[in-house]
Amino acid sequence: MRAFLVSALLASAALPAFADSTQGTVLAFDRVANVMVLTDKTVWSLETLDVVPADLKAGDVVEIDFHSNADNGWDKINAVVIRN
Repeated sequence: MRAFLVSALLASAALPAFADSTQGTVLAFDRVANVMVLTDKTVWSLETLDVVPADLKAGDVVEIDFHSNADNGWDKINAVVIRN
């Protein structure tokens, strides 16, 4: 029984961390401050994003792929994809 519990624990610890995602419409985007505001009034700081889409603008429908930081919101934005 103990061997089974140990193997189950090791198997669950080896699972990869999954990223979260959300979609929305861009209300405003400040390229200088790297801040994007969606129409639902959520504010996303894009400073952790490696590549910001060059043609990102207000009115674009975007999908944001990010790594969740439990109760503290998000830790790192992995990608912003324009879905128009």
